[in-house]
Amino acid sequence: MKSKIFIAVDTTSVSKVKKIIKNTQTSKLKIGYKFGLEFLNSKNGRKFVSKLKNQITFGDFKFSDIPNTCVSAVKAIKDLNFNYCTMHISSGLEALKAVKKVSGKTKIVGVSILTSLDNKALKEIGYNKDVKKLVVHQAKLAQKAKLDAIVCSAKEVKIVRKVFKKEIITPGIRFNSDKLDKEDQKRVLTPKEAFRNGSDFLVIGRPITKANIKNNIKKLIDHLKR
Repeated sequence: MKSKIFIAVDTTSVSKVKKIIKNTQTSKLKIGYKFGLEFLNSKNGRKFVSKLKNQITFGDFKFSDIPNTCVSAVKAIKDLNFNYCTMHISSGLEALKAVKKVSGKTKIVGVSILTSLDNKALKEIGYNKDVKKLVVHQAKLAQKAKLDAIVCSAKEVKIVRKVFKKEIITPGIRFNSDKLDKEDQKRVLTPKEAFRNGSDFLVIGRPITKANIKNNIKKLIDHLKR
């Protein structure tokens, strides 16, 4: 079975997106494209996605609002035919259920605690649970709302799997998780470690899209073979 990878397309440049898609085509991996807020809110982003054919697409909107607004937002992007669309689990059970009801063929992905946050950051926000306990709590909520997938750190996949039975998508992936090149990510693992933990889909951005894209894809394939 091919390893499943979402390439995070974080740019406002349509030509850069075209270059990323062109240079990440490979028969050795199952590749999808995750469009984040930067691209989706850019002048030509929506138009580009609306015309994109024969690709697995992921709209990383991270909706978080009252149920009625979340439902209206999901209906407003129906024409883009995303395979996956994200919303924060912290929007609450009612909003999650309401969105799931109107999502049609688009898989609704619940976002748990962002991989840029650690226990210290959670405390600052006002949470009194640690990261792992909070992620498990949210995974139970995602299961209850019958969401199609969940986003969590690769470090939490094993504990999430116990309570959430569908797809687990993990960002915060770096080729070398010991190196201090984590940028704004706190809870990171390598692709191999993430798959070993049980991730279904990895989200990889800068390690692939920076510098030589073709080279980076080859590096990823070699890394997974090892």
